[in-house]
Amino acid sequence: MIPRYTRAQMGAIWSEENKYRQWLAVEIAACEVLAECGIVPRDAVATIKSKANFDAARIHEIEKEVKHDVIAFTTSVAEFVGPESRYVHYGLTSSDVVDTALALQLKAAGHLLIDGVNRLLDVLKKRAYEHKMTVMIGRTHGIHAEPTTLGLKMTVWYEEARRNLRRLTQAVENVSVGKISGAVGTFAHLDPQVEECVCSKLGLQFDPVSTQIVQRDRHAELMAALAITAASLEKIALEVRGLQRTEVREVEEHFAPGQKGSSAMPHKRNPVTSEQICGLARLVRSNLQAALENMALWHERDISHSSVERVILPDSTILVDYLLAKTTQLVEKMFVYPQRMLQNLNLMKGLVFSGQLLLDLTRKGVAREEAYRWVQRNAMRVWAEGGDFKPLVLADADIGRHLSHAEIEQTFDLRHQLRHVESIYRRIYGS
Repeated sequence: MIPRYTRAQMGAIWSEENKYRQWLAVEIAACEVLAECGIVPRDAVATIKSKANFDAARIHEIEKEVKHDVIAFTTSVAEFVGPESRYVHYGLTSSDVVDTALALQLKAAGHLLIDGVNRLLDVLKKRAYEHKMTVMIGRTHGIHAEPTTLGLKMTVWYEEARRNLRRLTQAVENVSVGKISGAVGTFAHLDPQVEECVCSKLGLQFDPVSTQIVQRDRHAELMAALAITAASLEKIALEVRGLQRTEVREVEEHFAPGQKGSSAMPHKRNPVTSEQICGLARLVRSNLQAALENMALWHERDISHSSVERVILPDSTILVDYLLAKTTQLVEKMFVYPQRMLQNLNLMKGLVFSGQLLLDLTRKGVAREEAYRWVQRNAMRVWAEGGDFKPLVLADADIGRHLSHAEIEQTFDLRHQLRHVESIYRRIYGS
């Protein structure tokens, strides 16, 4: 019963036409099961299936009078079906239809989002291998720390995206749940077997226990998965923004021929896509708060969650779908400047090897505190006076008593610093 949508059709899942179409799918599935159980005449169901339809404009017209969307919908359907319409909505309450149909929409939207994460994973892996040994400086607190590679940075993003895939897959499974249990969840008018069969026909799980509604922790879990995914995408975009700053310029968003960066400054190439990703991720996170507040409802159900979900569920799934596409494009087309990375790495004149030098001295038996003083006094001279760190270290008598020139050369060897990159890749990508 769930159509397959392409990414361009995410909005179609949330169209009014599709919402009513899913409501009708639930109603027809219920009629079919009731006929199989001998409760509804089979010929009546055949008529319902052949004639059932709706008119959105007519539903709006009826709703203005009755002030109830599901009654307006079933009335419109009855006008198409005729006398057999008395079996439509038989034994059901509004939320049986609305919540079960919502599960169909969320399952379809979830499949598109999962596809989107998989596309991002493919691009991240490709570029991570492309830049496996593209050496750059790692930064902590925004300050040069020790060497790393762009491939490792992307591998961190890749592994986080895999966790997002697992979270999203589980959340979509947990929200793909229908219910046909009646006004307070007691099956007062239909047997539990009807619910099980209807949900099976629709490709959904059945809710083992419900009130008038499917409980909203399921929807909050999905919203949490979407919010975390959006935050991860923002993390990627924020890093690109940081590395694109003029003073850094190690990577850059793709800038197309004919593209303009500023109305006033023709030289500008701004990270507009990354900024857009960062901004829209905030909206997704803010919607999570509303989803969490939807969990606590009065008794067996109130309606306070309904109006909220009409905004946050379409908006959030559409937004994350868009953010996944934009982030995938950002990574795939991103310009990388390896020479600039090496220039930046060398800005500190070898200071980024101070940690290795400290360890090499302690390995030779020097007390850590004393070794730290020796290394730091040379490092502070570089900060204060300029010059290179390695010549100062080579000329330091205290250090020279414990480390030979050959050992100091090893201390300042990038290959030694990055010797375990291959092992990390095997952990993540396998052999």
